[in-house]
Amino acid sequence: MPDRTHIRTACQTDAPSLGRGLAELAEQAAAGTPDSCGATATAVLAEESSGAEAADRTTAATHPDLSALVSVQMSAGEGPILAALDTGRPAGADDLLHDDRWPSYRARALDAGVRSTATLPFACDGLTVTVSVYGLRPGPLKKAAQGATERLGDLATESMARDRLYRAALVQVDQLDTALRTRPVVDQACGIVMYVLGCDADQAFDLLRRLSQRTNNKLAELAETVVRTRGRGLEKELIAFDRSAAPGPGRPASGPDRDLPG
Repeated sequence: MPDRTHIRTACQTDAPSLGRGLAELAEQAAAGTPDSCGATATAVLAEESSGAEAADRTTAATHPDLSALVSVQMSAGEGPILAALDTGRPAGADDLLHDDRWPSYRARALDAGVRSTATLPFACDGLTVTVSVYGLRPGPLKKAAQGATERLGDLATESMARDRLYRAALVQVDQLDTALRTRPVVDQACGIVMYVLGCDADQAFDLLRRLSQRTNNKLAELAETVVRTRGRGLEKELIAFDRSAAPGPGRPASGPDRDLPG
């Protein structure tokens, strides 16, 4: 059985990436469950935790054959992992040779020599993790998988959920930083568009935003082009695009054609 101090150190210090965290979780679950031949750990987002194929599913396994057992469950929409996700309770089979609840999973498991299985579900802050252990001989694994593995799963899921939220926060901070750094050039580009079209600031920004979407260019890159060229070469495109847009409240159908400032 794995040392509890080691478990806490692995799960509560610097949060690992999701893939590495799941790999460590699977290894610890296999080592801490008597009579198991290996384990898998799978993470899905809460909104994807029921149903069949999960687009944002991440899986780690102690053996390639066991990873295939996860895939067959997700593709067939059946198996102990799906049952545990749907109910929020442990699921498994003491002897798959005499348990026909999940035909596709059962056939693949028996082909790999797996006779018994147990899956424990864990959830924290929008992240759902399942830990599955597998046995080559028939017999109850569910009770054996609980205890140390259950405590490990709770700690590891909490750690991975915190890591996921932290990474999401870093992305938001980076996006905010980019927005702050590019705001001056966007404002300058809006000024040029305002002069060309005779529109207000909100209308100029909306036009640049829609033009960036239509041309598949980032707004900041489009703004830099407008400022660098002072709009030269883009006058006709801006005016044509503006005229093609549906007039909004208080907005003229098109702006005046003007010469750009020298």
